[in-house]
Formats: sequence, structure tokens, C-alpha cells
Amino acid sequence: MKLDTYTLLGRSGLRVSPIALGTMTFGTEWGWGADEAAAQRLFDLYVDAGGNFIDTADLYTEGTSETWVGRFAAARGLRERLVIATKYSYNAQAGNPNAGGNHRKNLLRALDGSLKRLGTDYIDLYYLHTWDRMTPVDEVMRAMDDAVRAGKIRYVGLSDVPAWYAGRAQTLADWRGFEPVAAMQLEYSLIERNAEHEFADLATQLGMGLVPWSPLGMGVLSGKYRPSQASEGVSGAGRLQTVGAKPPPGFDKLSAHNFAIVAELERVAHEANRPMAQVALNWLYQKRGVASIIVGATKAAQLEESLGALDFTLAPELVARLDAASEPAHPFPYYMFADGHQSRIHGQVDVRATPANHAHVQRVPAPPEAQT
Repeated sequence: MKLDTYTLLGRSGLRVSPIALGTMTFGTEWGWGADEAAAQRLFDLYVDAGGNFIDTADLYTEGTSETWVGRFAAARGLRERLVIATKYSYNAQAGNPNAGGNHRKNLLRALDGSLKRLGTDYIDLYYLHTWDRMTPVDEVMRAMDDAVRAGKIRYVGLSDVPAWYAGRAQTLADWRGFEPVAAMQLEYSLIERNAEHEFADLATQLGMGLVPWSPLGMGVLSGKYRPSQASEGVSGAGRLQTVGAKPPPGFDKLSAHNFAIVAELERVAHEANRPMAQVALNWLYQKRGVASIIVGATKAAQLEESLGALDFTLAPELVARLDAASEPAHPFPYYMFADGHQSRIHGQVDVRATPANHAHVQRVPAPPEAQT
């Protein structure tokens, strides 16, 4: 369970743990989550295992998450050791259109609020949380760069944006000398693999480290929810059963398609003699471009299990079975890029990209004193 290897985040020199602690569960304002004592135990467990990458957002639990992260870090004197990431975009004041969005005014408003709640002078990694479909990308990148130059943030990240937007952002950074994008945060798991259509190439070609969120499909891949013979259809208890009959986008996980993937995951986990959650996380960490995986928990036992996900090597044949069971659909234009269609371009000759084009992220061993 010791996190004794670090990852370079994208093309930067920043070292982060391969597993990040997600703190959206810090607080009970949303009807689920951990109270302060439980959150403190999760934080202590993570940092005591050697973890240094903490993920939060101004949106999470109405600001409680950031407040507690700052309080826990200060209490243990860990601010300089930790890489704290937070995000902005979502509206903080109903009726005020400028209290949300990606634009400069909201970025600066949100950034100052996060600094205050976290009790720190700077944020290590600052993400645009979600694309607002309005603000020009050059406004975002210039505002981010200004915040870097002012010493308020160290690195720039994007979350939940289209690949073309991220590509343009990085190109602008290269062209104009802005701080480049170091990390791309997006949903990625065995039951959500659409990131592979473009974002894996984006990460490896343009120097962004992929940081998947919801790597366990909101608990589905942990085995928490299972098909039931009862009329209700699903057994188990968790937040997915609190969203009603018509869940919002991203929460519609309890489907026959996903349960077929869960069934194969359960068989593979049995053969690997590992918990389902560990196998799902291990599978994801091997994917191209992935730098660090965000895991959240409400109980210490859940986090302990997740932190052991990289302590073994999943056999190639088991990886192949999971790949096959979870293969995503390939709508246009992506079916054009599959091997069968590409062979018509290359004259039926097997042509592969050079390793440099498909390089994985770099792993950095911890210094000896951190391995004891």
C-alpha cells in the first residue's frame, strides 16, 4: 500500500502520486459523504502511505471540501509536501451570471475564494472545471498565465473540455509563451472509455497527463451495485440510488451494459485473487497517457483497498478480457481509424507508430528516505 513511485505530470517536472485522493466526499452537504472525523482519517491514511496529490474543487460540498483539506494539511504541517489541485467554473451565486463560467472575472473570484478556504498562498494545480461553451480559450489561458506569474498558482489544468479545445489551449500556450497545460482531468473507467478516442493521443502528443475521475464508475466497478433477482432490479446502497428514476448525465450507471462489464470484472478479479476495485484501477493505470487516478472514499477500508491497486501486475490475458468486455462503440469518424479500415490506407502492410509517438508517462522512484 506504500505509494513509493511518483509520476511526472504531463510534460512538467512536477512529481505526483500515481493515486490521487479525491475529496468530493469530504462533507455531508450533498446528502452523502464523510463527516469531518471520517474525512480526517481518510486524509491521514493517504498521506501516511506516501500520497502527495490531493484533488478538490470550489464546488465540492459547498466549499467544505476545500476548507477541510486546508485544515488537515496545516494541522500536520504538510503544505509544502502536498500537491493540492482545485477547480473553478460552477456558479456560486444564483442569479449572478458572472459568478460562474470560465472567464477571467470568475476565475479570479473563484481563485481568491479557494485560496482563502484552503488557507494557502498558492494552489499547485488549478483546473478549469467544465467548459462553458462561451469563453474564448485564449482568455482562459491568458488569465491562467497571469495567475501563474502572480504566484497564485503553479500549474495549469483542464477538466471536462473537448479535445479540440484542449489542443487549441496547448497550442496557444506554446505560441504565446503561456504556462502550458500539465494535466487533463476527465471521466475514464472500464465503463466509460470514450477518452480513448482522442484524449490518449492528446495527452501523449501534447504533453498533458491524464487524471481520470470516477475510475470505479461511481462504485459500480467495486461490486457495490449488482443485478438483483428482486423486482427493484439492483441490490446495494450508494449515491447512485439517491438520484431518482431519471438520473442526470454521468449518473446513469446502473445499466445492463455496465453490469455485463461488471460480471466479467468479477470473473477476472476472482482469477487474479484480487478485489474488483483493485483490478479495475490496475487496468486503468496501464492505459496510455494516464498519470494519476483519483480515488475517493467515505470509509477507511475503501481507501485502503484502492491504495493497494498498484501492488501487483495484472496478467496480459486478463487485461485482454477486460478490454474486450468493455470495448466502447466507435461512431464516425473513429471507426475509420480502426486497424481493419487503416489497412486499406497502408496497402495491407502492418505499419505501427514509433514508440515515441505512443510513449507512456514517466515514473519517478521515490527518494530512499521516502521508501522507508
